[in-house]
Amino acid sequence: MNFIADLHIHSRFSRATSKQLSPRHLAAWARCKGINVLGTGDFTHPQWRDELRQQLVRDEASGLYRLSGPAEELDFLQGKTPPDADGPLFLLQTEISSIYKRQGKVRKVHNLIFVPTLDDADRLSQRLELVGNLHSDGRPILGLDSRDLLEMTLDVCPEAVLIPAHVWTPWFALFGSKSGFDRLEDCFDDLSSHIFALETGLSSDPGMNRMVSQLDGYALISNSDAHSGANLGREANFFAGAPSYDGIFAALRAAARRLPPDRQPQDCRFLGTMEFYPEEGKYHLDGHRACGVVLEPREALALDNICPVCGKPLTIGVLHRVCELADRETPASLLHEPEARPLIPLPELVGEILGVGSGSRKVQDRYAALLRELGPDLDILCRMDEEQVRRHWEPLGEAVARKVRETTLAIYEAGRAYAASRGIIVADTKFEFGFVDGELRLIDEVLTPDSSRFWPAEGYKAGQSQPSFDKQYLRDWLSGQPWDKTPPPPALPKEVVEATQNKYLEAYRILTGSELAL
Repeated sequence: MNFIADLHIHSRFSRATSKQLSPRHLAAWARCKGINVLGTGDFTHPQWRDELRQQLVRDEASGLYRLSGPAEELDFLQGKTPPDADGPLFLLQTEISSIYKRQGKVRKVHNLIFVPTLDDADRLSQRLELVGNLHSDGRPILGLDSRDLLEMTLDVCPEAVLIPAHVWTPWFALFGSKSGFDRLEDCFDDLSSHIFALETGLSSDPGMNRMVSQLDGYALISNSDAHSGANLGREANFFAGAPSYDGIFAALRAAARRLPPDRQPQDCRFLGTMEFYPEEGKYHLDGHRACGVVLEPREALALDNICPVCGKPLTIGVLHRVCELADRETPASLLHEPEARPLIPLPELVGEILGVGSGSRKVQDRYAALLRELGPDLDILCRMDEEQVRRHWEPLGEAVARKVRETTLAIYEAGRAYAASRGIIVADTKFEFGFVDGELRLIDEVLTPDSSRFWPAEGYKAGQSQPSFDKQYLRDWLSGQPWDKTPPPPALPKEVVEATQNKYLEAYRILTGSELAL
């Protein structure tokens, strides 16, 4: 069993959120999206916590919570729900805005906090009320150092988890250009070891984050930070196994330690994230929204980070900030890296196909029909066989097929870039995909000398045969034999086996920088 988790949302008690956000409304939208585990948002707000206590019951199997009654009926679905839609389970979650002074600079850092039970939420909220007002905003603003917030949280509930929120956001984040830190340890000091996961936010992706080596020891998660039901799941996480409070965070701890799959907890494993394209995030590039200025980092640097319209300092965006802290020229290819799936929201795909805006009535009607007839949103995008979608609506089936192509290109580009950094040209390669329980899966090795041709960049000349570190030597030998390609093949001489092996070992040495012991 695989499940999808969106672990950062808000209630209607947070500022600038939909006033429809109740537990029943959230449950209805989670079913539409195909989200199996949903953060509650805002458990520090007294009224919201009362609603959670009234409308949720503890799920004995998982230790999480579920709705005690029916979910809300959403008008656009015309009294129906997506087939096979169930859940969600709720995980108690809140976001704290800490504004304080550290190292001579005002810091504004948002942190996510998770606790196992409503009693734990009560006790932590009581402690936080001694610090500041929890009644005016579901995401309270407290004059509390992030390190001290973590200490207080663990003191009240040792099983609690703190995860820095949307870490690159300019104004309110751990690494934010306007108010953050350059190092996590500068923020959490002696308690830094308690941080094992970071939420990366909509304006970055794993490729960007893996330019920064200090993030290597953390699980990178993505969530929607939704302020309305319709925005649930625009980024999310997916796991294998059965959801539970302990299981989810044990899985993230194992991912942070980069444990191989067979050494990870088998009851719950972190598989990866669903990622919105970072270019679409409002904080991705530098600029001034009021001045209508949007700039690439190189353009901002050419202007000394000064707005060309108003003459004030630009807001340094996520891409620029990542570049500032990056200590790698290309993204690292880490062992046992969780998968990152690019995700285009289904309404946007429908709008693109129909040639109208994603918020139009035409899109809403088609989107509702897809949910009623095929199933939840993320099931259609990520779990459903392409042919099933194509039978229902040919253009959408083609769009889902495009996702496979995009995944292929993303894997290739990551491999190509890494190989280029080691002086190797990936001349060609292949990938094999399949669907396992409706999930798109790689089903064979990738980017090895068996399935790829590796040419040295030094000395490369177009239009002629190239030296290579791959199976091509063996292919060339076989093509010179009197063999018609029907079994059995000719026996391989010892010298051919050894020469092929040496090609593979040389590829390993060049690409990894180390020797492979046989």
